[in-house]
Amino acid sequence: MTYKTSLDSLAKIVTASITIIFATIIILQVSLIKDEGNAAPIFTTVALILIYFGSFSFRPVGYRLTKENLIIQRPLSDIKLKRNEIKSVEQIDKEKLSWTIRTFGVSGLFGYFGNFRNTKLGSMTWYATRRKDKMVLVTTIYNRKIILSPDEPEQFVAEFYGI
Repeated sequence: MTYKTSLDSLAKIVTASITIIFATIIILQVSLIKDEGNAAPIFTTVALILIYFGSFSFRPVGYRLTKENLIIQRPLSDIKLKRNEIKSVEQIDKEKLSWTIRTFGVSGLFGYFGNFRNTKLGSMTWYATRRKDKMVLVTTIYNRKIILSPDEPEQFVAEFYGI
């Protein structure tokens, strides 16, 4: 079954704000390119476009459970975790995620994905669109921790153990 994931309020605000800011900067940069013929605005414009579409391409859009895999669906490339390499899947409360910091990744633009860390869980990889509620912790047999945010976390966990 496929589980959808929706953005929390902060991610919606950050995504909308960054979209407006990037669009404004790009429009201003294009006018500078026309007026001055300078190469610096071209680099800025390309960098902003790469950041924006890179974040868009690697954002989680859903999770799918099959008999063999847990698939994290993304627009550019899906991530497949073999079920036999998953030690546990559990719903996690926001207390265990308090004071989590991003070490490398995205925090708000189209979601929360990349590498994160806190004192309770250690290093984690997030493929989430929310940061406080409806969170699921997947632990692999290699002790890798992955945070997901399906819209129906209870059903997600139950189906994982039910197949």
